[in-house]
Amino acid sequence: MKPIYKLLSLAVCLMIIIDVQNAFAQKSKDKPADTTKKEQPAKPEEDAATPDMKVTTPDPNAFYADKAVYTFDILNPSNKPQDGKVSYQVFSETGQKLNFDSLKVNVDKKANKKYTFEIPEAKPGFYKVNLMMNITDDDDTARRVFGIRPEQIRSPYKKPVDFEMFWQTAKDELAKVKPSFKTTFIKDSLNRKIYAIEMQSLGNMTIRGWMTIPKAGGKNRKFPVWVGLPGYQVNLTPIMADDDNLAIITLNVRGQGNSRGPIDTRRDEYICYHIENKDNYVMRGAIMDCVRCIDYVFSRSDLRHDDVFVTGGSMGGFLSMATAALDKRVTICSAQNPIFSDVRNLIGEVDWPMSDIIKYAKTRPGLTMDKVLNNMDYFDVKNFATDITCSTLMGIGLLDPLAPPNNEYAAYNNLSGKKRIMVFKDLGHEVNQVFATLEARWMMDTFALF
Repeated sequence: MKPIYKLLSLAVCLMIIIDVQNAFAQKSKDKPADTTKKEQPAKPEEDAATPDMKVTTPDPNAFYADKAVYTFDILNPSNKPQDGKVSYQVFSETGQKLNFDSLKVNVDKKANKKYTFEIPEAKPGFYKVNLMMNITDDDDTARRVFGIRPEQIRSPYKKPVDFEMFWQTAKDELAKVKPSFKTTFIKDSLNRKIYAIEMQSLGNMTIRGWMTIPKAGGKNRKFPVWVGLPGYQVNLTPIMADDDNLAIITLNVRGQGNSRGPIDTRRDEYICYHIENKDNYVMRGAIMDCVRCIDYVFSRSDLRHDDVFVTGGSMGGFLSMATAALDKRVTICSAQNPIFSDVRNLIGEVDWPMSDIIKYAKTRPGLTMDKVLNNMDYFDVKNFATDITCSTLMGIGLLDPLAPPNNEYAAYNNLSGKKRIMVFKDLGHEVNQVFATLEARWMMDTFALF
């Protein structure tokens, strides 16, 4: 097997790509809930022993068949008995209050007690829950999300009947554009060579990115390819890795990073750029930029055309799944917290991007949200998912305010090929190093990089 330090180096590099979604997440006013107690100023010694609570659930993903289970462990290190109550409130993803219950609490001094709730919710889906402790010397709230039979989640909104035809037309238009691939050596850095890459994409737009290749390559050596796709309004730069078996490409789609030019919008405007016309919408071109990048991979004799991995977080996750759906040359796909899944159900669930899209629609005479949503159906991750045949890995956070778990599972459950999902019950619009390490191992196993 490869030395573990090289594997971890790959994982760290992957986290750089994943971390671009953090800039995207800052756009939202609805931050993931802080589920830990805020750090308090130091108290005098005689008042230092204050009550606390821990909330646990028996399932590591907080998934249940019919009843969610939460246990309050009330810790009372003080010299005073604690009285009050523990309670829960359950809400839908749109904030509708669904359920409530409470239990009386009485904890002796220097003692602890446990109180368990079974929360019945029959319908498949994800639910927000506030878990509250209100006792003599402390009030605390933990915010969590639990799932009921998530494998049964299906969107009620159907794929447009001409979805495949729409995207075949886009690919046909792209095929008519001469790619004019250009590769420029920049410099050697550590064990890799850095190249700037450039190509012509849909609408004859110039698209740029970066490629790093191990110096260890011989004349006839071919490298598997890792294609990193960008988060929202993020400038991807060359990715270095302590690995001598892998080429790494980072692509900046139109209007982002070093691919700005004819599209050079303010941050708020990019997501709405020409959304009133699905044939001119910025995401149509951005997805075709990714397909053109796969064309670039296949144009090079030093890259392995049967080992192509696409990955990204947030908007990059959306682009990864769209690319895998439209281009069967992709071998494996990874998407972390992909946006734009089950778009119609995002209304009322998330602030961004729907608030900006609604605001934009109001500024265009004659443009209605019905027309916008009809257009966005062609850019819905759940609709791309039905056309993905390669192995796919997804990572999601149950507290994600931009890509809620209900919507993510609507896409995941539409995948028909080999698939796996990693769920982080206490994370928002992010994944962690555990996912990055798994993804690197999965890629290396698939590409036989021993």
